[in-house]
Amino acid sequence: MKKNLRAHLALIGANLIFGASYSIVKIITPGYMPAFALNAARVIVAIFFFTISFGFSGGRAWPAKKDWPLLALCSLTGIVINQLFFIKGVSMTSPIHSSLLSLATPLFITGIAAWLLRESFTILKAIGLLLGLSGAGMLILLKGSGNHSPDSLTGDILVLFNAISYSFYLVLIKPLMSQYQGTDILRWLFLLGAIIILPLGTPDLLSIQFQSWPANAWAALLFVTIGATFLAYLFNIYGISQLGAAATGSYIYTQPIFATLIACFFFGEELTLQRILAALLIIGGVFLTNYKKRPPSLG
Repeated sequence: MKKNLRAHLALIGANLIFGASYSIVKIITPGYMPAFALNAARVIVAIFFFTISFGFSGGRAWPAKKDWPLLALCSLTGIVINQLFFIKGVSMTSPIHSSLLSLATPLFITGIAAWLLRESFTILKAIGLLLGLSGAGMLILLKGSGNHSPDSLTGDILVLFNAISYSFYLVLIKPLMSQYQGTDILRWLFLLGAIIILPLGTPDLLSIQFQSWPANAWAALLFVTIGATFLAYLFNIYGISQLGAAATGSYIYTQPIFATLIACFFFGEELTLQRILAALLIIGGVFLTNYKKRPPSLG
């Protein structure tokens, strides 16, 4: 199988896992495990597997001293805030809402890159940003799904903050990706993130009566900790190494498709006209913020 084909399949697999996680997270939290405890479990499993992978990758044990501050900031935005807000938010709101709100990530990347990296910010990008944020706002204010809990507004806002935090991470991590192997970076990020996440989640984790869990709760825990925390990250890293960051990032648009199909067919979610309209606004906004005119033809 050609490398490019393997890379595309890996990215489809990663986003299928991420898309499914919007519904599967709700199987386990808050019913069987509090959100912070699930985050602690994810960090423990990730550190275990990335430490094992270090023995096979031949990477670096530790980064250069000058890179620690940036690594700490990337860990805060990409691991701590991102994962804490994601799990808590998804547990409180609809899988379809959370997946569509996460789709706004490229919008925030555009705004953050213009601010931090001084990238050009055109009128077209501004219109796209406003359009996409209008769709996100529509989702947050949307009511009427029978599966919506009273806390859905709070959940939507947490997922939106998760997307903003992850956008900062994607912009900040770029310089490190050119210096170190992806698996090395992820190992360091999870180790740094554990400093905050483990004290928050370990007390709840230790109090859980695992022996009373049914099989579906165990399956959900394994899926979230191994699939969505370790395998999906590895698949994305492989995609970046073979196809580049831009092509890898474009696969985020498949997540809401996977999330919606899984939520509707397996978990009884409802796909309403308002949700479709909100999705179109967000996708339209993303298209405008990333639109580039072709150079004029010389022939």
